[in-house]
This record gives sequence, C-alpha cells and structure tokens, in this order.
Amino acid sequence: MSVPVILDCDPGHDDVFALWLAAGHPAIDLLAVTTVGGNVPIEHTSRNARVALSVAGVVGVPVAAGAAGPLVRELQTAEWIHGENGLGGPELPDPDRPDPVTGRTPVPLDPRRATDLMADTLVAASASVAIVATGPLTNVALLLRERPDLVPRIREVVWMGGSTDRGNATPYAEFNALVDPEALDAVLGSGIRFTMVGLNVTHRALVTPAVRARLAALGTRTAAFGDELLEFFCRTNDEVFGMPDGPLHDPVAVAVLADPGALEVVRTRLDVELAGTETVGATSVDLDGMLSREPNAFVAVGLDVDRFWAGVAEAIERLA
Repeated sequence: MSVPVILDCDPGHDDVFALWLAAGHPAIDLLAVTTVGGNVPIEHTSRNARVALSVAGVVGVPVAAGAAGPLVRELQTAEWIHGENGLGGPELPDPDRPDPVTGRTPVPLDPRRATDLMADTLVAASASVAIVATGPLTNVALLLRERPDLVPRIREVVWMGGSTDRGNATPYAEFNALVDPEALDAVLGSGIRFTMVGLNVTHRALVTPAVRARLAALGTRTAAFGDELLEFFCRTNDEVFGMPDGPLHDPVAVAVLADPGALEVVRTRLDVELAGTETVGATSVDLDGMLSREPNAFVAVGLDVDRFWAGVAEAIERLA
C-alpha cells in the first residue's frame, strides 16, 4: 500500500529529482506539493516545482506557495549552486502555457497558502500523511503553529538536512538547517516522528558519469531535461566543492518512504544550535548517547547507493 505524502520543497536541482521520485514511485501517493523560500526566493521555487511536474506530465497534484523566508531570520539563498533561477542549465518551459510539443496542460499555482493546502490535505486524506521536506522546515513549523489539532493526522516528517559530520553552508551547518534553525527546533519539539537525512548519507548519492548515462538512456523527455539539470549541477558542485560528481541530496529523503530498505537509520538524540558565532544551524547528533538525553529522532547513517539509483531510474522511467 502506497504512503500518502506531502512534499515540501525549494527547487533546486535535487528537489526536482525528489519530486520525480515521489511522483513516479509506486510506493508513494503524492497528494500535494508546497514550496518555501530556500535555494532561491519563493517566486522561483514555486515556478520550479510547477516546471518539474509539467515536464514529467504529472497532473492532479496541487502546488501552493508558502513562506518566503525563515521564521525569524533573513533568507539565505544558494544561487552559487543552483543558478539565479534555481534551475540553471536547461531553458525552462513556461508553466502557465500548454507545452508546445506535447500540448500538456500546465500545472497551475494553487491560490491557497502552503499551510492551508497542507491542512486541507491532511483533513481530506483517508489515512495519516507523511510530510517529506527537502528545504528549510519553515512551512512545517508554521503548520504546527497554526493547526496543532492536525498533529495526529501527520504520520511522520522526513527531512533532508543537517549532518552527523560537517556542513556545506558553513563549516558546521548544512544549508537547510542554517536557513531556518528555529523551524527545525520547533518541529523536533512537536513530538512527531522525525527522520533526518543528512549530508553524511546524501554525499554518497553521487551523480557519477555512470549514473548520468543510466538516466539519459531512459530516452524520455523527463530524463533529457534531467540530464541538462545534472550537467549544470555537477559543474557548480565541482567549482564550489571540488566534487565533479555532485551529490543529489533531496531524493534520498523520499527514498526513506519509497524504499526503506535502501537506508539504515538509527534512533538517537538530535538538537540544533540556535546561537553561536560559528555554529548556528549545526545539528548535534548524539550517536553515542554521551549527553544522556532522551532520543527524539531517527537519523540516516547508511545508504545502499545502487539500490537508491535503481529506484530513481525506475521512477523517472514511469514518467512521461
């Protein structure tokens, strides 16, 4: 039986592949997509989510724009990795016009706020719904603040962010955690089942030449668009981090629900630094129980890389 999912994202190249994995994998029932300011400002992330679904021929999944910035901080963005519009590389189709080649109907932007779409989706669903967040957790924290009555309707939150090791936005902080650490702290404090999928595992999901060849060989329009995205993404990761095989972070969080056997997770204590000249946004993962605090989260510590990429390829192959 498929898992009903709301995907909250800030596309971003890797968010696109997270959307495609969620839309194309039979173990996931993608009910709604919400966007947040993160990799780029909200007007771009909202457009990009619609582009990703339109290119893949995904229909019937509402997309709503959410928070433009963090709960209490100024928004930090990542154009240095994703380009000015968040999806550097290919020429982006207009999500407000029918596709000139296929004639597909564009994906509209839902007039509701992201938290309203989330709430309506949770109420209407026949079972509890998982929220997969691949950007800052601002929308999720706002939902919990506005509608605490809906907590029992949330099956779990799976988040791509943080790290058991070092950061990628500062020496200590991963980008999504750095952008809105207060939101992460609020979601952790809610008591909802929470899984962190951090850099320590997503850095194993490398877009090697063999991976790119495998995806390109699918021969679909979606795969071709994805290859253009990966060309740009791998180039900027090489320029910034010296990693020519860019790590495709966000789909790994979707894989927690799509194919749980592809990841190893442990139950442990997770906290986030809210202050500190050098450490704000750092995730404190007490894998050895040194603090003697009650475990409050699941943290991914292992990834079956071949199994993960097989799942991504199979999901994209199912799309148009």
